[in-house]
Amino acid sequence: MQVKIDTKEKFHAITILDPTITANMTADLQNSLGPYLQNDVKNLVLNLKSVEKMDLEAAETLVKIQQSFYENNASFVICEIQPTLESFLDDQQLLEIMSATPTESEAWDIVQMEEIERELLDDEEPIF
Repeated sequence: MQVKIDTKEKFHAITILDPTITANMTADLQNSLGPYLQNDVKNLVLNLKSVEKMDLEAAETLVKIQQSFYENNASFVICEIQPTLESFLDDQQLLEIMSATPTESEAWDIVQMEEIERELLDDEEPIF
């Protein structure tokens, strides 16, 4: 799987360059994206602008990876989903559970807002 990685202050922007993500690439997805949870900067923006097709297994894996990021207090936002892929994900009822935006800039905004939200929640004192 070919990717382009752009590291920012609060997140990593990863663009998948392959036009198709097949079921046999799910291990590559997990191996490529999972380790970011161990970094100091563990938020991800996944840009799918080059991806035209995706197997159901790969789409389900993306949802699981995204959920694991949120479970670990990290953001994972998918952006620039092509119309045919968006339609496929919607038909599979996966799009509605994904954190997805039309543009990479909007994805950055979501990551930064979620980061601020986590910082504010961490600063709150428990009330007993």
